Amino acid sequence: MTLTFVNDSKTAYLFPGQGAQAVGMGLELFEGSQASRAVFEEVDDALGRSLSQIMFEGPEESLRETVNAQPGIMAVSLACLQAMLENLSEKEISGPLLMAGHSLGEYTALAAAGVLSIRDTALLVQKRGELMQEACDSNPGTMAAVLGLDEMVLEEVARESGTFVSNINTQEQIVISGSKMAVARAMDMATARGAKKVIPLRVGGAFHSGLMEPAKAGLVEAVNNVDFKTPTVPIIANCTGQPLKNPEEIREELIAQISGCVQWKRTVDFMIKSGVTNFLEIGPGKALGGMVKRIDRSANVTSISDLEAILALSRN
Repeated sequence: MTLTFVNDSKTAYLFPGQGAQAVGMGLELFEGSQASRAVFEEVDDALGRSLSQIMFEGPEESLRETVNAQPGIMAVSLACLQAMLENLSEKEISGPLLMAGHSLGEYTALAAAGVLSIRDTALLVQKRGELMQEACDSNPGTMAAVLGLDEMVLEEVARESGTFVSNINTQEQIVISGSKMAVARAMDMATARGAKKVIPLRVGGAFHSGLMEPAKAGLVEAVNNVDFKTPTVPIIANCTGQPLKNPEEIREELIAQISGCVQWKRTVDFMIKSGVTNFLEIGPGKALGGMVKRIDRSANVTSISDLEAILALSRN
């Protein structure tokens, strides 16, 4: 699976992260697309278990587990991409100028750009999920979304409360993380300083924070044992909002990303400044498309997660 960089394209491909999972995701793709079925079968074979059964049938509690949700979302996103390539002609597909993925989605983007094989991506994502779960077990924590508070003010809140700024999704939505007590304290402080809304998130831990530091050593070993190739399409890094140019930069990004802040607004801003006007969200959910519209209302956003949405692209 290798996409080709299209220099005169105005389209960016986006891949979702954890939280987009839902029981039944990917089933229609599995049943209606040979190319999609091959992705699910390759992921199941790589992991040595029937992850696809958990995705298609549940139970929801199992799918929500990090070690299942992360490779599951990755598999559905790649299956969706393959179904698009299988069903649409080159004239009907807007090839990508740039790509990015939110957190876990960055691994999906690497596979789409030919940096990693599907097999290596599945194994690496599962290992990442295991390491994150171990870190969550040893350092329990949580996350909260803060709406309508200036980034600099929230950074002060984070410092004073002992929390971390984990995702800067839009100018209006920033996510913090930390221990449950610290996040509760930060939520009260953010409200007192003018946040429009503070929403506790249903997550298994304090992702993209210092509480994930214990996961780094294992991830360093894992990424150093995998063959990374140069991306065929520029991927914009979560941590910097800048293009990843070579395997060494990619390894450094993946290691930093597990405990670092996802700079999603910076990523989308870079894409727009580079000439992107159309964003294609590939995979379950529509969260990324919603974020893009909040960053730039003039952006054209399309989300595809099933065959109906893919075939609709040819009619547009």
